[in-house]
Amino acid sequence: MKKFFFTALLLVALLLSSSHIRTTMASSFCDSKCAVRCSKAGLKDRCLRYCGICCEECHCVPSGTYGHKDECPCYRDKKNSKGKPKCP
Repeated sequence: MKKFFFTALLLVALLLSSSHIRTTMASSFCDSKCAVRCSKAGLKDRCLRYCGICCEECHCVPSGTYGHKDECPCYRDKKNSKGKPKCP
C-alpha cells in the first residue's frame, strides 16, 4: 500500500513539474518573439499583452514588426469580440 501511494504521488509530481516546464519554455519563447513584434508599437504594453495571449494559444508569432501574418494562420485568424483582429 505504501509503495502504491508513493508511486502515485511521484507520478502526480512528475506531471505537474512537466507542465510547469512547458509553460515556462513557452513563456520565454513568447516573450522574446513578442518583444520583437511589438518593438515599434505605439502602445507597447497593450501590444505585448495581446501578442502574449495569441502566442500562448497559437504557439507562434509572425516575424517582423508588422504584417507576415500568413506565417501563422492561428495568430492571423484570432478575432476580438468586435470581429476585428485580436493579435498585433
